[in-house]
Amino acid sequence: MKLNEEIEKRKTFAIISHPDAGKTTLTEKFLLFGGAIQTAGAVKNNKIKKTATSDFMEIEKQRGISVATSVMGFEYKDKLINLLDTPGHKDFAEDTFRTLTAVDSVILVIDCVKGVETQTEKLMEVCRMRDTPVIVFINKMDLEGRDPFELLDELEEKLQINVRPMSWPIGIGATFKGVYNLNEKNVNLFESSKTKISKDVISINDLADSKLDELVGKEAKQLREDVELVEGVYDPFSMEDYLSGKLAPVFFGSAVNNFGIREMLDEFIQIAPMPKGRETDEGEVKPDDKNFSGFIFKIHANIDPNHRDRIAFLRVCSGKFERNKFFHHVRLDKNLRFNNPTSFMAKEKSLIDEAYPGDVIGLYDTGNFKIGDTLTEGKDFTFKGIPSFSPEIFKEVVNSDPMKTKQLEKGIHQLTEEGVAQLFTARMGNKKYIGTVGELQFEVIQYRLKHEYNASANFHPLNFYKACWFTSKNKEMLDEFVRLKSNYIVYDKDQHLVFLAQTPGILQITKDNYPDIDFHFTSEFKN
Repeated sequence: MKLNEEIEKRKTFAIISHPDAGKTTLTEKFLLFGGAIQTAGAVKNNKIKKTATSDFMEIEKQRGISVATSVMGFEYKDKLINLLDTPGHKDFAEDTFRTLTAVDSVILVIDCVKGVETQTEKLMEVCRMRDTPVIVFINKMDLEGRDPFELLDELEEKLQINVRPMSWPIGIGATFKGVYNLNEKNVNLFESSKTKISKDVISINDLADSKLDELVGKEAKQLREDVELVEGVYDPFSMEDYLSGKLAPVFFGSAVNNFGIREMLDEFIQIAPMPKGRETDEGEVKPDDKNFSGFIFKIHANIDPNHRDRIAFLRVCSGKFERNKFFHHVRLDKNLRFNNPTSFMAKEKSLIDEAYPGDVIGLYDTGNFKIGDTLTEGKDFTFKGIPSFSPEIFKEVVNSDPMKTKQLEKGIHQLTEEGVAQLFTARMGNKKYIGTVGELQFEVIQYRLKHEYNASANFHPLNFYKACWFTSKNKEMLDEFVRLKSNYIVYDKDQHLVFLAQTPGILQITKDNYPDIDFHFTSEFKN
């Protein structure tokens, strides 16, 4: 009975957005509402005056962006909420995708001034791949932004999802007076405060009530017209459509001013899904299965530079995790136990004795884990859906200091195992190639090599279009392909062969010439 009770308490979600939409600020305000932190830092003009709780890597502080996924837990109204803050920058889309494999729902933050941006569309594509339930928070309503109806139309058109407003802004920018909660029929009046949480809401059951005019002045007329239009145009909220990823409830507010967040958080704990089942190569594993299971979706070295620690982030999928108990590492086929598993409040870690489905825990790692690894108790299986994607930019690693060769090799190996980038090794000559989604990743790798491993490297651009994993049942054709294309075939981190195609045209010709070979743009086929 206790297992089911623990599962019902938990909500595990990620916050996603385009850079600068206010995602990290919203993350911090959730912690403020949950009582996990006492004061809020402000992120302004890309310079962090007081570093946001979830941005702990030095380069993040300098650039004012999130480049690593942070994990935070807090309690709100008797629910245990696991929040994963993701990188907003497009160059770290793969890290965001892997994070989405570890959550049950997402909150998407939209800037009311800029609306839906390219990265927002890409993030929603990932959510649609998994039918992930989405709540939308339209942020920065205290700025002169776009018309709310125009924003809703854009959400539906560009993100291909139906929307249902749950709160509605009273004015915008200089005339922003607050939000009207369409469900609870109350008004929350806006106060500009970065540290104070507004608590008093005023019930307005009938919008014709003259009390509304006293509260918001001439904005009352517009609110009445807007609400009438909302109720006429948008279908009522459907729990079924939300949970299947077809309908997104929408809230309006100002994260930097702690405003409009409570309405969303209160609704979130009511509707967001509990921990869900996960697909494996042996069928679905359900959270209430009595045997423990979980998978590694992120590895991070040197969260604390003083201690050189390496932590694997594990999502608990079923059963109960217990400290000092032996669990089976499926890929290595060996049993491991963990003396000091941790839970997180961003950089702050605390020792735990047990964890339940939905929880994300940190396991100190001495090199046993790779992303996608499965831990089980009882039957062996491997979780699906945590692939590597074909990178878009390829560069050769060139050692800048031969005296630090060991440090460089260790650094490159560990950073690529974290998922910062993908490492490919030439079959002849041991040359190392790094593949990434964007240029910023090379900057991060260079910075971390220098500051964490005391190593330095340059990166020489390579002319490749795609990395393709390949398989075939025709051994003769496979052997011929590997022999003739040996200059363009490398090993990935798991020693699987990968073909580096130079152009789209060459890839197509290669496919035509080798019809019995299947080319894959993700590593998922290995599962």
